[in-house]
Amino acid sequence: MIDVTKMNGSVISVNNDLIEIIEETPDTVITLTTGRKIIVKESRQDVKNLVKSYKKELYCNG
Repeated sequence: MIDVTKMNGSVISVNNDLIEIIEETPDTVITLTTGRKIIVKESRQDVKNLVKSYKKELYCNG
């Protein structure tokens, strides 16, 4: 799971396996496979980097 910051400042953990789309409209909107949309402060690239780091940590430190 990755930690992201909602627009109200609260930090939430998101299951990165459920991320379907990340858009900047200009706010960053994460759409999950469940249809739920989450607006976060991080940029699209930041979210992508969080997912990459998580997966690298998960699979390389196995």
